[in-house]
This record gives sequence, C-alpha cells and structure tokens, in this order.
Amino acid sequence: MIEKTILSNLIQNEEYIRKVVPYLKPEYFHDYTDRKIFSLVFEYFEKYNRSPSGPAVLIDLSNADDLTEEQHTSAKNIVEQLEEPAEQMDWLLDQTEKFCQDKAIYNAIMESIQVIDGKSDKGKGALPTILADALAVNFDPHIGHDLIEDADARYEWYHQKEEKVKFDLDLFNEITDGGLSNKTLNIALAGTGVGKSMFMCHCAAANLRDHKNVLYITLEMAEERIAERIDANLMGVTMDELHTYEKETYEKKINRIKDNHKGKIIIKEYPTTGAGSNHFRHLIQELKVKKNFTPDIIYIDYLNICMSSRIRYGAGVNSYTYVKAIAEELRGLSVEFDVPIVSATQTTRSGFTSSDLGLEDTSESFGLPATADFMFALISTEELDDLGQIMIKQLKNRYSDPATNRRFVVGVDRGKMTFYTVEQHAQDDLLDDIPVFDQSETNQRMKEAFEGFK
Repeated sequence: MIEKTILSNLIQNEEYIRKVVPYLKPEYFHDYTDRKIFSLVFEYFEKYNRSPSGPAVLIDLSNADDLTEEQHTSAKNIVEQLEEPAEQMDWLLDQTEKFCQDKAIYNAIMESIQVIDGKSDKGKGALPTILADALAVNFDPHIGHDLIEDADARYEWYHQKEEKVKFDLDLFNEITDGGLSNKTLNIALAGTGVGKSMFMCHCAAANLRDHKNVLYITLEMAEERIAERIDANLMGVTMDELHTYEKETYEKKINRIKDNHKGKIIIKEYPTTGAGSNHFRHLIQELKVKKNFTPDIIYIDYLNICMSSRIRYGAGVNSYTYVKAIAEELRGLSVEFDVPIVSATQTTRSGFTSSDLGLEDTSESFGLPATADFMFALISTEELDDLGQIMIKQLKNRYSDPATNRRFVVGVDRGKMTFYTVEQHAQDDLLDDIPVFDQSETNQRMKEAFEGFK
C-alpha cells in the first residue's frame, strides 16, 4: 500500500519529490509495474526538474515497449486512480524513509543468500559491507548552514572542546592546536631512510599509551617488522635486544603493556600497490564485526604505494592524477569513518639531498599537498644525526598558523624507534625567517663557483 502512496505523491507533490528522489531506488519497488512507473517519473524529473502530471506519465507508459498488456493495464489504473497528496509532510517522509530502510535490508538479505549459495560473483567477505550499506540507509534532512539563523548553534560549536588524537611531542601538539582532528589527512614528507615509518610507528605506540585504538596498514614492510618497531618503542629497548629475550621475559613485557593500556593496535599488511580505499573500508568493517574493533586513528604506510579505487593506472593516466586520486580517496575514508588518517610520501630526487624541503619536493604529484590537511617534512642531516635529532618543517597546516614554529627539532633514538621532545635551547639556533642552507653537492659546487662575485 505504501508503494501506491509514494507513487501518487511523486506525481502530484512537488515538495515531496524533491526531498525523496535522492534516496529512492528502483530496486525498492519489487512489483515490476510499480518499478516502471517510478523509473518513468524519475526520468521525467531528471529531464525537466519538476514532477510529471498524471497524463504525462500515461503518455510515457503508452510508449513503453517492455510491459505486457496486463502490466500496461495495471500501470494505467494506478496512475488514473492516484491518491490525494498527503497533507502531513513529516508523516509522509517518515513512512517513505521506513519503506526505503525495510526494502534495503530485505534486498541485502536476499543478496547475501545468493552469495552464501555461490550464485553471486561476490565473495563471503563482502557480506559485512552489503549489510552495513543497507543498515546505513537514512534521509539526511540537513540542507545547509544558515549563517544568520544558525548563529546560536555556531556559537556553541566555537566553544565546544574538539576531541583530538594527541601526540606525545609537545611542539606537534602546539602546531596542531592540541592534536589531530577527525576527518583529516595528515602527511609526513621525507626521503628514503629518514624515518617516515619510524615516526608513524612511534606515534602509533604513543596512541596506545593514550588508550586509543590504532589501525596500522602497511604496504611496504611486513606486519612483523612494523610490530617489531612498535614493540621496541613500547618496551624502551633496541630491536637487537628484542631478539635476545627469553619467551618468559617477552611475555611478561607484553602482559604489562596489555594491563597498562586499554587500547589495541591492529597491523594489516597488503602487497605494494595491491590495496586502496575500498580494501581499507572493507577491513575496517570486518574488524568491527569480527573483533569489535573500531579505530580511533589510522596509519597508512605509505600513500604513494596504495592503489586508487577509482582510476586504473596505465596509459593515459599520469602520476599527478593518480596520486591525487589516492589522496582524495583516503581523505574521503577519514570523513566516512570520522577518524584522522596519517600517511607519508617520498621526496623528489632533488629533495632527497636538500636540507630545506618544500611542497615542491613532493614526489609524483603536487595534488597530494593540495588535498592534505596537515603536511610536514622530516629532515635529516649529518649534523642533526650527530646530535641525535631530526628537523621538522611545517609545509601546510589547516589547524593553525604554519608560520609559528615553522621549523623545530625533536630528539630521535633510532635504536629504540623513539622520538622525544628536546630542551628549548635546542630550538634556539633555528630562525623561522631564514631557511636552512641546502647541503646538496650541486648547491655546494654553485656556491664555490660564484664565491668571487658580489
């Protein structure tokens, strides 16, 4: 019965059709005649941006060649005997939303049965996604923020304390206004071997100490290698020492970590360029179903070796387009699951030898920094290595003013896979308005060649 009410209001109720067309789908109408009428109404609305009249639908029905004579008669009777438009719009919208939810769940169950019986090309691993998508069906009544009318709500938002995922490094918390926000993409830029993975492993360990759930996705190193680095950080020992522990000693340390920290770290390995946002989405949903695990933050090691779920890399697709697509998909994932995502990218060849990295040193695609919310460089030189330090340079920052603390150093213990806050005097030699001199061989040769000129 509700189907006839919906179809009647789609044809006669202009306000109703504009509110529900984005959510209604042909497959929600199980009767073929009802589905055909809906399809004709939808096509008319798409073409003319208004609801069709009854006579217009009858004409379109008469031109339809995919209905039997009996179906033609049934469809004609439905249109000719339209119900009166509902006066209570709220009631009608609620009933339509319930109709969509019920049909979506029914369709999902039937599709799941097909998968279980082996009559679908989808694997059983797709079942959580099928059911989750059906359960997520709802009408979103929000159509925008009114600057004047919604001023009170906006004032409350200004004074609401945002929940963030904090660092255990003071200056990182300072430049991000207290930590990483949900629905953001945060990128570390560094050359090979500088410490991108080490930084993410350190942050993952710090998040666990802060009782957060962490999902660490690696496409570069094995799961065990990532776990080894996090173990060393949490236990405060070198990776070499880890391999000397007796099993009893190791288990005691693991149990101590378990007892002292409420969160969990899940590490998942994928082949290089063998996974993208769709794989990660399925993993998150599967972890929720199978382990009751919902991440508070996600690390992806690292962005450039993910695959795009929208674009197939090959002829006609350049690296700018491809890497930008990956970045957009990962940021979309962070919005969908309401978590911050942290990843990394390589420098260009020239950036590898530079001690003053900029956004232009991002390898493959400048579309990546355009998409990221927060981007910073990890810079290492022989002098800094001797001091046990690494330099951080802000490249892009939507959290706060990037000109404040544009450059600073943090301590690093590479053996224990640990970063730490250094004393303030270590920052005194860094002047934000004077770039660190480029120590590359090319720049040194140019400096020597022009020493005699003024």
